[in-house]
Amino acid sequence: MTAGTAAIAEDLAPTGVLRASINLGNPVLAQGTPTNPSGVTVDIAREVAARLGLPVRLLCFDAARKSFEAMATGEADLCFLAIEPAREAEVSFTGPYVVIEGVLVVPQDSPLSTVADVDRPGVRIGVKRGSAYDLYLSRTLRHAEVVRGEEGVEVFRDQALDAGAGIRQPMTEYVAAHPEFRLIDERFMQIRQAVGTTRDRAPETVRFLRELVEELRAGGFVAESLRRASLPATLVASAEE
Repeated sequence: MTAGTAAIAEDLAPTGVLRASINLGNPVLAQGTPTNPSGVTVDIAREVAARLGLPVRLLCFDAARKSFEAMATGEADLCFLAIEPAREAEVSFTGPYVVIEGVLVVPQDSPLSTVADVDRPGVRIGVKRGSAYDLYLSRTLRHAEVVRGEEGVEVFRDQALDAGAGIRQPMTEYVAAHPEFRLIDERFMQIRQAVGTTRDRAPETVRFLRELVEELRAGGFVAESLRRASLPATLVASAEE
């Protein structure tokens, strides 16, 4: 290990263990259980630790907001979250390694058929509290109301809301199992997933993370990790994103 690498390791993981918060609530990013997680975020966390000669501890949560809170409170050194302005005040992000689409589900007989239809007075949209799409819709909707719950599709269903927001892959599976609902196929947002750490890290540490994530994205590491999770390589972020 070089002196520069040792300094980065000490700055990023002052306890001597790289503590990475993993969001098992997003099935594109992580799968498995808290005791045996897998997926692209787990693979990246382990690769960061390996490059720095550190052991890794995976802290698993069931929601992005909990993963963010672990970072904000100092419980975690590394997080895997969507790039959002509300988070950037506390988190230094790399470029995205994966881009996920946010979509809406509505009742089969709903008059809503486009994303533009949804932003109207009286329309209520269920979201997972603290998720990237909660943050995005909360700052972009002009007329519709955001209703927060532990799971967006559950609050949508249980409160008979007009629409529910979520990630394309699990939402597609949901409507396939519940024919009384349908997707508005048009995405309402792109969710740019990145690696993050606290903003008090040294510039060299942040640069190391950004360069490593770009290497893993461009070199096929991310695509291969997605393939092992039976997810398409088309989710890999492009160089322009």
